[in-house]
Amino acid sequence: MQSNDDELQAYAEAHTSPETDLLRRLNRETHVQVLAPRMLSGQLQGRLLSMVSHMVHPTRILELGTFTGYSALCLAEGLAPDGELHTVEQNPEQEDRIRRYLAEAGLTDRVQLHIGDAAAVLAALPPQAWDLVFIDADKINNAVYYELVLPQVRPGGFILIDNVLWSGKVLPSYPLRAADKDAHAVRAFNDLVQQDTRVENVFLPLRDGLLLVRKR
Repeated sequence: MQSNDDELQAYAEAHTSPETDLLRRLNRETHVQVLAPRMLSGQLQGRLLSMVSHMVHPTRILELGTFTGYSALCLAEGLAPDGELHTVEQNPEQEDRIRRYLAEAGLTDRVQLHIGDAAAVLAALPPQAWDLVFIDADKINNAVYYELVLPQVRPGGFILIDNVLWSGKVLPSYPLRAADKDAHAVRAFNDLVQQDTRVENVFLPLRDGLLLVRKR
């Protein structure tokens, strides 16, 4: 059976819980005011992030790549009562918007926003046992971030990595060029995780691909 991707996406969204009013406003604002709004998680992926967070009920969440804050708001929905989320964004131009929406959500005291290079911020953070990690930063460094955070993820904890399909360029049938550096990096990262005996993993072809990893 052949189906139209846009039709499938619309059907999936129509049969997924809706965004909150706050998330809907942030979604709209991002598409109107921010370059590359496709980087925002959106309803379908956002509800999945929220669902995973509710299932894990994490005390400590780490996010690499805040963008405008949509995914952080979704992940925070499942935080334990004493839980805390650390999120890292390299673009300082997004800071005011992120903090404004965190304040509207009542999360100012529970979400710690770090502006700067993800690897540098990770190195400066005190060691923590992360329950849930979401990696959605620059794809060329996926493996770097993965190796930095995995030792700090508690046994049984989870890592989610976004954009692991990279518009289909990771597929063996796609003729990659040498200039497709991000695509080469994502392909290599996917293979690294698949061969990593420290974890179990499921590849979800949701939107641009989401890799769900559980530390053994």
